[in-house]
Amino acid sequence: MTKRDAARLRRYYQGCDFGLCEYSVGTKLMWRRALHPSWTEAAGCLVVRNEIDGQVVFDYPVPGPEGDEDAALEAIETYCLEQGLPPVISVVPESRAPRLLARYPYAQVSNVRTWQDYVYYREDLQFFTGRRYSGQRNHINKFRAGWPEAAFRPLTAADEAIIERFWQDYEAEFPKGNNAKALDELALARKMLKLAGKSCFFTGGLFDGEKLIGLSLSEKCGDTLIIHIEKALYSYTGVYPTLVQLVADAFGEGCQWINREDDAADRGLRTSKLQYGPAKLAPKYRFEPQNELIRHVAAIPELKTERLTLSAITEADLPAYNALVLDAGRNRWWGYDDVGGLGGPVTQTSFLDVARRDFENRQAVNFAVRLDGQLIGEAVLYRFDCRGGAELGCRVDAAHAGCGYGTEAFAAVADWALYKVHLSRVVAKCYKENQASYKMLSSCMRKKGEDETFFYFEKLV
Repeated sequence: MTKRDAARLRRYYQGCDFGLCEYSVGTKLMWRRALHPSWTEAAGCLVVRNEIDGQVVFDYPVPGPEGDEDAALEAIETYCLEQGLPPVISVVPESRAPRLLARYPYAQVSNVRTWQDYVYYREDLQFFTGRRYSGQRNHINKFRAGWPEAAFRPLTAADEAIIERFWQDYEAEFPKGNNAKALDELALARKMLKLAGKSCFFTGGLFDGEKLIGLSLSEKCGDTLIIHIEKALYSYTGVYPTLVQLVADAFGEGCQWINREDDAADRGLRTSKLQYGPAKLAPKYRFEPQNELIRHVAAIPELKTERLTLSAITEADLPAYNALVLDAGRNRWWGYDDVGGLGGPVTQTSFLDVARRDFENRQAVNFAVRLDGQLIGEAVLYRFDCRGGAELGCRVDAAHAGCGYGTEAFAAVADWALYKVHLSRVVAKCYKENQASYKMLSSCMRKKGEDETFFYFEKLV
């Protein structure tokens, strides 16, 4: 995400009703070194992928005029399945949290106080009426008494030299000392002010004659004016409430709310923002969906059918299991290259190691299909979508094909998944040319659809 993307992003953010600072061009550009944001469009929505402290998280999809939020969420989930990532949706606005609560049967949900935005009624900051704002009015009166000719006007690219002088004055009386976080934020603010005059931002300055003594950069998103930067010279008593009021008056038209962003756990910022009487502290929910294996399966169980036993694969199964996995002719219908998926040389325990690692990470369950105690096949429950669904695959060695063992094993694992793991949906697919698998799946599942390559099936409860 770069400055060149601003116009394209504004197509989504300018009408966004989420009211949170993260859903704006300014926040994404100002904090891109921390967020590492990238973006795409899916189902008429803006989808933003961030990488924060090494973890991939997604913003909630921002719909355009014809946007389908559910389809965009499904695109995120599919991407995460393919990449082996948990589908973490972060900074979810309060209005969209119920949708995700209904979507994910199991999810860790957090709402950390530090990151909640301070949101004010625009009229409150524009007029400061009422007893609770007597302090702000007194400060503004002091400022007006000391500098009666001070004036506020928009800043443009032509004011670059004036803005640079302001930063020199500001740093001369900057009270943060060696506070690394504050100094970093100041550097980012200076960089952002180079965008003064760009169409997506409202940039204004408060002047004492020719001297710039306060500046602000804000952005309209839906019915919210988001103030990204507020800086003023502390030596001018009352300059901050004066600047806040002037920004609300100059740029707040058509907005119900003004968002002055979060306080990042800075004690001084928190005290100041609370003194301005926010209408609300806007929550930012973080959803970390979990699959049913995490909640319900501590160990791979033993399942029994009329003729078979299904259980965890062990070291004693290695000769039979490796032969099954390496039977290229038999596995042309498997749909996955076991050898290529290793990403390295094949060893005696390579495939068993993968199966065990997948279960330890609760990404899959690999069952050995046993006849009279001997491994004759494998059933794998995998691709958990965190929405109550998972995919099931089964393969049986050539010597035992055509005896109905695959159907028996498949049905047993499907029933276990639906009634013990508490899934609501098990899906499967087979190549169109694979008539044996088609017959097996048709006997225990409902056909869902097809494409050029596969027939698709599902079983629901």
